[in-house]
Amino acid sequence: MKQNDPSKIDQLLDLLLDALQERQAARGRPFAAIETPPEPENPVTEAPPTIPAEPEAAQNETLEAVLAEPELPEKLPSIQLDRMIGRLALVILALIVLVNIPYNRYGTNLARAMPDAQALVIRDGLVLKGSGEEIYVLENNHKRWISSLDAFTYYGYRWEQVNLVDDDFLAQFPSGPALSILYKCPTSPHVFAIENGVKRWIKDIPTFVEQGYVWDDVQIVSCAAIERLPSGLPIPPDAGEPPSP
Repeated sequence: MKQNDPSKIDQLLDLLLDALQERQAARGRPFAAIETPPEPENPVTEAPPTIPAEPEAAQNETLEAVLAEPELPEKLPSIQLDRMIGRLALVILALIVLVNIPYNRYGTNLARAMPDAQALVIRDGLVLKGSGEEIYVLENNHKRWISSLDAFTYYGYRWEQVNLVDDDFLAQFPSGPALSILYKCPTSPHVFAIENGVKRWIKDIPTFVEQGYVWDDVQIVSCAAIERLPSGLPIPPDAGEPPSP
């Protein structure tokens, strides 16, 4: 009985193997014995690569560099702009005062002393003065001498209007009749032009008009006041002996 046990076991195993083969055949693929791969004798486990740690002192230096305040650039030397502006303002102020200080008895200053002749607009009423003491006013492209300071004031001119020009600039204008103060006494028909304190008898009405005078400019003064003035050449010069006022 004990001798038959191994054969029965073999039979059972054969039957079991046949059954497995038939099932595999029914599924459409051949049965293959499952073989497990052999395990390596000495398995070696590879550790992941490690990054060398930075020394602690270096880490501290890096942290301090990040947290440190950025260095400011060195301050450039001052150009003293405030002082320069102050000096420039003083120079400009001095120039303004200089050009506005009158330098002669007429109150003329440098601001009006040297106008550009090319910039002057040639027109009636333009007041001009050359190198001499005479002051002229342009009228009909002629220069008329303003014969006295009294006449200058009487006809409403101001020293601010006087333009100092070269004598060559004045010479281009022919001379016209002088611009004078006109006197007449109530009891006489004669009219006198007063030029620098000298009375000049105006011969007649045509001459009066020809000289550019107007009756509104004739001042009525006492005959004694006219008589006290020295007599000069009449207008025109060949008019003869001047009459008594």
